[in-house]
Amino acid sequence: MNDYSQSVNELFSAQLGNWDLARINYGLLSNVFTREIDFGRFRVIVQFNPERMRSSIAKVDSKSIEERPCFLCGKNRPTAQKGVSFEKDLNILVNPFPIFQKHLTIPSELHSDQRILNHFHQMLNLSKGIPDFAVFYNGPQCGASAPDHFHFQAGNRGFLPIETDFSNGKLTKFLFVISGVEIWQWSGYLRGILTLKGSDIIKLGNVFRSFYNKFSAIQPDRPEPMLNILAYFNHNEWIIHLIPRKLHRPAQFFKEGPEQILLSPASVDLGGVIITPREEDFIKINASDIENIFDQVCYNESDIAGFINGLI
Repeated sequence: MNDYSQSVNELFSAQLGNWDLARINYGLLSNVFTREIDFGRFRVIVQFNPERMRSSIAKVDSKSIEERPCFLCGKNRPTAQKGVSFEKDLNILVNPFPIFQKHLTIPSELHSDQRILNHFHQMLNLSKGIPDFAVFYNGPQCGASAPDHFHFQAGNRGFLPIETDFSNGKLTKFLFVISGVEIWQWSGYLRGILTLKGSDIIKLGNVFRSFYNKFSAIQPDRPEPMLNILAYFNHNEWIIHLIPRKLHRPAQFFKEGPEQILLSPASVDLGGVIITPREEDFIKINASDIENIFDQVCYNESDIAGFINGLI
């Protein structure tokens, strides 16, 4: 697997030099407000980022998707937006509406539905090819604003608290090894998460498929089981956080007046950085709100234990 780090760094430099939209929005990141909410053994960062409004409120019903041009298809992308080809059918692009200091969108060249099962190996290859980035996947019903066009996203390593929270070992427990893949369980994190760790891409894929099939049986009527996935390559092995979902958006998203919190959780939010496109939500959201929202959209630790038992 080639290292694409230099190519991606050169892409960033070129795009911020030649593409006004990207240059302006990455410049605005320095003015983005953040604050931390302390949960004791871990923290959550809240980011006020008004440029993410279009993503947070994206209409992803079939009718809305059919009526708009796909913004990830090459023919509809801005002429100034350039990319780096990866494994022939993926295109690494600079995301012009960033959350991270370096934020990538990585769509397929083909217009095909957002489905992870047959692209999981590709996700691991990508995270190895750009080791300075955490690669993430938002399922078609839990965060993807373009569920009709397969894509990943990626952001610079060290930004998401989940990376540190896993490495410091305070919230996770090693359970066992399945076919050479370490299985880790989280405790007291408010989000039910299953973490895989290993160096063999084939074995990781087999364990993921077993989990996917188990979870699919619980959500048989969905296009795929609701999943957010974060993956990165660290010290010659992959760390993969699987975050099963039971709901797309919390009740607060649909309320009116002061009770509304316009938050549509996806991989970044569940990785520990809550994105609030409205200032009023940035100011008022508190620990109780976050705990309640996580409880609505994620499975709990007991549920995850059941998924793990299904892997043995």
